[in-house]
Parts: sequence; C-alpha cells; structure tokens
Amino acid sequence: MNSTERTMNREQLLAAEVFAYSFANYQDHLGIGNERFERLMPTSIRVLERATRDSWPLSKTAAELDTNEENARDLLDAYQRAIAVVDAPNAAEAFRNAIRFTIRMAVAEGLSTEEAIEKLVTQICYRTADLAYLLDREGTPLSRYSRHLRREPDVEYYEGYFDEEDDA
Repeated sequence: MNSTERTMNREQLLAAEVFAYSFANYQDHLGIGNERFERLMPTSIRVLERATRDSWPLSKTAAELDTNEENARDLLDAYQRAIAVVDAPNAAEAFRNAIRFTIRMAVAEGLSTEEAIEKLVTQICYRTADLAYLLDREGTPLSRYSRHLRREPDVEYYEGYFDEEDDA
C-alpha cells in the first residue's frame, strides 16, 4: 500500500474482522460504491458497538441488526474478538490475538484431518497478510515487533523489554 492510498478507519477494520474479510480485501472494496462494504457493514458495527456499550438485550440487538438472536449472538462474539484485534496496543499484539482466535476456532471445529490443517494454515496466512497491512499502514518494519512476537507466556521480562526502539 503506498502513501497515496486511503487507509481504513477503526470502524472499517472492525467490520473486516467481524465479517471475516482480510484488511486488504476490505480496503479493495472501498471507494468504488460498494454498499455492503461502505455502508451496510459499518452500520452493523455501530449497532454492535451501541449494543455492547449500552448492554442491550439480545432481542433488541437482533431487531436492530434485522437478524435472529443466534446470529446476533455470533456477531456480538465476533465483535468482541474484533475489538481485541483492532484495539490491541500494537500490530504484533493484534496479530497474536488474531492468531489465538484463529487457532481456537480451528480446534473447536476439529483438527483431525489434513483438510482441516490446510484450512488453518490458510487462515494463519490471511492473518499474516493482515499483519502486513497493519505494518504498512503505520510504516513500521516487522523487525520492530520481534520481541513482541517472541513473547512467551509465564516468562518474566525486564522493565522496558517491549518498548519500541526509536528509529535512528
């Protein structure tokens, strides 16, 4: 993505996450009059945001989304996952969260066949493409987040270990 291209706003990033589009694919659908990407999905994100903020009952959320309660619940769950990705403190943490959700979903669906493993690999590749989008958007090389990407659970790190180094 070059600097003359429009980058997506938070609402559009959330929509991409909730409706399972890669960031680059979603952006490719903007600015060409695509009603689904430019109006409908962002409107749904605003409804999900209000429903979450104001603790709407599921029935009201479903009515506002013009869907059934089961689908509304799925969208609310997807919205919560999207928040964890889009509002992560940096691109590396967004990627880690996205990968975590991808793996959990794959495990829940079953990883007992080669086809299921290939599907997971494909989804991880999509998540990697999203990381590339985020890095391009902020003009940051992947190496800047090397420590974040190598962070291990239950390991203590010294104060400042994950601070971003200044570009010299």
